[in-house]
Amino acid sequence: MATRRTTPLLKHLFASRSRLNPTRSVTYMPRPGDGTPRAVTLIPGDGVGPLVTGSVEQVMEAMHAPVYFEKFDVHGDMRTVPAEVIESIKKNQVCLKGGLATPMGGGVSSLNVQLRKELDLYASLVNCFNLPGLPTRHDSVDIVVIRENTEGEYAGLEHEVVPGVVESLKVITKFCSERIAKYAFEYAYLNNRKKVTAVHKANIMKLADGLFLESCRDVAANYPGIKYNEIIVDNCCMQLVSKPEQFDVMVTPNLYGNLVANTAAGIAGGTGVMPGGNVGAENAVFEQGASAGNVGDNKVVEQKIANPVALLLSSAMMLRHLQFPAFADRLESAVKRVIREGQHRTKDLGGTSTTQEVTDAVIAALE
Repeated sequence: MATRRTTPLLKHLFASRSRLNPTRSVTYMPRPGDGTPRAVTLIPGDGVGPLVTGSVEQVMEAMHAPVYFEKFDVHGDMRTVPAEVIESIKKNQVCLKGGLATPMGGGVSSLNVQLRKELDLYASLVNCFNLPGLPTRHDSVDIVVIRENTEGEYAGLEHEVVPGVVESLKVITKFCSERIAKYAFEYAYLNNRKKVTAVHKANIMKLADGLFLESCRDVAANYPGIKYNEIIVDNCCMQLVSKPEQFDVMVTPNLYGNLVANTAAGIAGGTGVMPGGNVGAENAVFEQGASAGNVGDNKVVEQKIANPVALLLSSAMMLRHLQFPAFADRLESAVKRVIREGQHRTKDLGGTSTTQEVTDAVIAALE
């Protein structure tokens, strides 16, 4: 009799528990030691960078996330990235950075490009998607732009042939083209994406972009379950602004990827909300997804109204990269909840909130 009376009670208790945690499932079994805090190199950068990286630091502390930061003072007007910063990133294998201003002309190279080359961060990934509650012209946008990060027009091979005539070389290699294509298809395969689109200008640059397309086609043959197509870059830009929902994963050479990613970001809500990162075989650097060299203007810095959402979402990407999925989910859910409720938004999203007010709202939304 006692057993029969206990059974309904147990059923009631288990049913109550399932209602309390309706979405929880066994998704990640850590290995012993996986909870050990990880060191992350932090570069606040220029302009709004210290504001948005400070936001990330506060949210990580509030979550008790298993990371701690090694902070370095780096600025875009430096001639090179300090050796101790490179050493820290190579040791930690993960970096979070704010924007580094890129001087226009004058012979000073971009530190953003230097970092990518020094660490061989050959793949740039920007995820452009609609955030519920944030009105945009197009719905159902969920585009991942994967850009080759180390060659092309960004090779930096320029010289003055004679006074008034400058030659700038675009370098495309089969090795770099194949590895970025492999990364794009592997990303699509691992993330249940259905299509990869190669962006090119092979109708004009028949050898350089032709080699890029040839490499993409060779890799595509190894992924019969993923649809592959190609699009000329100027038509791609037109299609992006008219019918962006047709795109899934896009793989591009260096310069085209910069243009496409920024266009897609603008369509989906702006550079202030799009996450991204750069990854190589050994190291990864996470930053806002689009306009890494855009550090805001003095007015935004003085009024402290920079939007921290992009870097917060990039930090969620970083936490997944570090195999802390539950912390990543908590952070992403909190950010999306703040956007959805619409009470705390910075000026670029039509609101009046400061960086700190958005940060406080995200911390309050953590579950």
